[in-house]
Amino acid sequence: MAKVVNPRVEILSSNGIESIPKEYVRPQEELESIRDVFEEEKCDEGPQLPTVDLQGLYSRDEKFREKCHEELIKAAKEWGVMHLINHGIPNELIDRVKMAGKGFFDQPAEEKEKYANDQASGNVQGYGSKLANNASGQLEWQDYFFHCIYPEEKRDIWPKTPTDYSPATSEYAKQLRGLTSRILSALSLGLGLEQERLEKEVGGMEDLLLQFKINYYPKCPQPELALGVEAHTDVSALTFILHNMVPGLQLFCEGKWVTEKCVPNSIIMHIGDTIEILSNGKYKSALHRGLVNKEKVRISWAVFCEPPKEKIVLKPLPETVSEAEPPRFPPRTFAQHIMHKLFRKSEDSGEEK
Repeated sequence: MAKVVNPRVEILSSNGIESIPKEYVRPQEELESIRDVFEEEKCDEGPQLPTVDLQGLYSRDEKFREKCHEELIKAAKEWGVMHLINHGIPNELIDRVKMAGKGFFDQPAEEKEKYANDQASGNVQGYGSKLANNASGQLEWQDYFFHCIYPEEKRDIWPKTPTDYSPATSEYAKQLRGLTSRILSALSLGLGLEQERLEKEVGGMEDLLLQFKINYYPKCPQPELALGVEAHTDVSALTFILHNMVPGLQLFCEGKWVTEKCVPNSIIMHIGDTIEILSNGKYKSALHRGLVNKEKVRISWAVFCEPPKEKIVLKPLPETVSEAEPPRFPPRTFAQHIMHKLFRKSEDSGEEK
């Protein structure tokens, strides 16, 4: 059976179209909140995404380390998303990862199509464009490349070119896995748990998967009508994002959309549904979306830290539950949680957990 291949957004964009196909036009209630992303980024009014300096995470000075933990925990509780600076991953390595990812998308279409996925049959690993998954048949203005990058023995599809893609991305995965453990440790302490607890609850070194998604958002002739990615929360435990310093990410805060500022040498980190569930809502999984623009291509590199699909039942940890704070989430495996969100999405706006 032949693969169902969506028209690539990059090809639509490069064909010089002046108006976007109707499948990409958002509903009227969304259009009211879509504005020029470059103007939005300049806005200093209202709430601003926090920046957390992780230098203390690596310190032997207990007070310095505790202060870092406090800032991280505060941002996780109040926002669920933050810029991480002094995160310990070398800028040269991050530059290599970005260059390799951009290099993949700079290749001719026929080279990228060698890695085309088959979403209709449930295979999302590889090169693709999002299939419509709601009743209105709407699409997002993005192409992507998606695959597992850690642990090494669970890796599958992997681009052969550019030649530095594999070494750069593999090294980034190892270093990011180390950072993940340190952050999970701090978040555990913030819940009054043993510091290894959250790491264990999401699968530990053996079973926590790092899924890598390079999102490619081509120039859009009508950015006021489209979204690069629609409003959602991440299902992961944690998500780490790099981007090419073109604004686009927006967070829903205090009833309105707040545009993330581009902070040099930072990694954006989101708390995902998995940690929100385990913490009984004490840590937030933030609702977010991506805008597009007509002037610049935007690329982001997202790593989703995901628990095993069936092995672990996700539910609020006993220590996070009390008579005053009963469980806010029913027990589900990670696979069941994903299916629940897809089911809810087909019925409503998809903002339910």
